[in-house]
Amino acid sequence: MSKTQANTKVASSENTFGQSSNFVRENQKSLLFIGGAIIALIAIYLLYLKLYLGPREITAADQMHVAQDFWAKKDWDKAIKGDASYPGFEKIISEYSNTKAANLAYFYLGTAYLNKGEYRKAIDNLNNYRGDDSMVAAEALGGAGDASVELKDYEKAISYFNKAVDKAKNKFLSPFYLKKLGLVYEEQKDNKSAAEAYKRIKTEYPESAEAQNIDEYIARAEAKQ
Repeated sequence: MSKTQANTKVASSENTFGQSSNFVRENQKSLLFIGGAIIALIAIYLLYLKLYLGPREITAADQMHVAQDFWAKKDWDKAIKGDASYPGFEKIISEYSNTKAANLAYFYLGTAYLNKGEYRKAIDNLNNYRGDDSMVAAEALGGAGDASVELKDYEKAISYFNKAVDKAKNKFLSPFYLKKLGLVYEEQKDNKSAAEAYKRIKTEYPESAEAQNIDEYIARAEAKQ
């Protein structure tokens, strides 16, 4: 590289650096404003969590335990609507939206409607549950599957039960929903898929309660193929 080329390269680098420095100087106020705005938004969000959402979480959870007691006693109407002193799951959802309690209330409310025979309301509420608990999420999907069966929407039921199996991934709920899946396939005269669902119970969950007499279901489905 010649001395002239080297000098040109250095000059170019210095020019680029100078342009960057000029950009920072010229936009310093804007950059400071943006940085300050970001810090302010973070502070507002933290205050929202601490001063608004936090107390609402506590209040909602405290009020919801009565509705949970009604639910456990299968007093579905009071679980849904509450009584004179405490709100039911519907009011918890309405008044304490964006809280974990309200999210869980969707599961309870959907299950209550399922037991009351109001299947479309059951599906709507169970689909609104967005929790991280895989067991509850699987039960919500399974409940929506049960409601779909009652509505004779077997395609939707198959979808829900498949999702419940995958979401649960354990020896308690997965074989339970695999068996329901097989029964829906049989209802649709898809005996090959029914047999496959039952065989999964036998091979993947041999110690489950559903596996104890699953050979009978496999034989029945295979005999009808």
